[in-house]
Amino acid sequence: MTSFGEEFQERLADVGSGNILLIRFSHLASRFGHFKYLDLADYTVRTGPVTMETGVDIMCWMKRYKDRIEMTLDEQAELLLQGTEYGNEKLASAMGKGLRERLDEGRPLRVYCGYDPTSTDLHLGHTITMRKLRQFQDFGHEVTFLVGSYTALVGDPSDKNKARPILTEDQVYKNASSFSQQAFRILDANKTSVQHNDEWLSKLSLLDLIRLGQNFTVQQFLARENFSKRLDRGEPIYLHETFYALMQGYDAAQLDADVQVGGTDQLFNIVVAGRKLQEALGKKPQIAVIMGILPGTDGVQRMSKTTGNHIPIKGSAFDMYGKVMSVPDRAMYSYMRLSTRWTPSKIEGIAQRISDGNMHPRDAKMELAHEITGIFHGEQAAVEAEDNFRKVFQKHGVPDEMPVYQVEASTLLVDFLAIQGLVSSKGEARRLIKQGGIRLGGKKVVRTDIVLDLRTETVLQVGKRKFASLLPGD
Repeated sequence: MTSFGEEFQERLADVGSGNILLIRFSHLASRFGHFKYLDLADYTVRTGPVTMETGVDIMCWMKRYKDRIEMTLDEQAELLLQGTEYGNEKLASAMGKGLRERLDEGRPLRVYCGYDPTSTDLHLGHTITMRKLRQFQDFGHEVTFLVGSYTALVGDPSDKNKARPILTEDQVYKNASSFSQQAFRILDANKTSVQHNDEWLSKLSLLDLIRLGQNFTVQQFLARENFSKRLDRGEPIYLHETFYALMQGYDAAQLDADVQVGGTDQLFNIVVAGRKLQEALGKKPQIAVIMGILPGTDGVQRMSKTTGNHIPIKGSAFDMYGKVMSVPDRAMYSYMRLSTRWTPSKIEGIAQRISDGNMHPRDAKMELAHEITGIFHGEQAAVEAEDNFRKVFQKHGVPDEMPVYQVEASTLLVDFLAIQGLVSSKGEARRLIKQGGIRLGGKKVVRTDIVLDLRTETVLQVGKRKFASLLPGD
């Protein structure tokens, strides 16, 4: 049988106009029903009418996603479940079977993930669920990015062994703006519905909350690992912390979700609270897609800004590329499964080539770093980051491009580093100097009281991956 991609490519040569192209594409997509609800044309025609040139663009898009276009439902499910962790095989099997059944219904599924905007800066670990949402988008499903504008006021205790501080409304909305902007570096903004859960949660009365709570027992909450640990230590568990799961479950019911994506720390909220409340409110219980937790650059601990093992999304392409390259080999496959656009077969192929000795782990990691950097900064930036990485780390040179600063005479180096954001504080600047991590003009800086009195352009290196060109002030 001729595949979708093969038949579309054969017919493209005969297409005389953009309209015919779209009509024939639609016809073919309907015949190969597993991909029938993907509006592929939308990827290329947002700025004007469809032309033969647009057809070539579509073909380029198809070449990139050829492996997905020709996927069976089972293969789609395998990709959508890639990187999931449920804690037991019985639950994993049930969710996998449920997802395949929903996909077989032949309609776009309603998929969402909720995000409490508790901070302004995202790191790679925050984006794992967003990457999964994008995979659903690429298969034509309806994705909702739910801002926890109301749940953030309560504070999610799911991944905490102590009560989480409660944010103010002003903090929540300030954080939410930055949060969503960064999310659209992964999600297709034109195909994403952004909603805020204060739209319905703020309308719940005390009586409504009591009725929702009737579906759960206190024992169910106390059995949760983080609550049981606090109970064993004699630490308080506040009543309001149990409300969070109820509210998140109510979100799923309000959105009439087919699928909810979340991390392993959300297992109770999604599987127990969400599915149970949906059933109680007369809705079909959602499928839980529970994603594993991404380790940090140390390869051991969960990625966190606090531990310093994070990869910031707002950083430069060169910094992101270099930090991925610093990940230990043992953690490489977690990054492949959780942070890339790669299919299970591609990842298995890389693993096999490494095992057979046909690929060096360093080369695999460079391909991984290129992929992740390209997702957030674009293909050209990824190419340049790779070139600069080779130059700096393999040839011991300096990158071709770096920020340029004019420095006034008699400026203390530690002040300059902190003011320009090259370090988080003057204390960090002093620590780096003592550790030999600052170079000026290629030479290590050994004193913390050094003053910048420049006469010519000088290269400043901060740590392994930050470079700047310093010019004398006017």
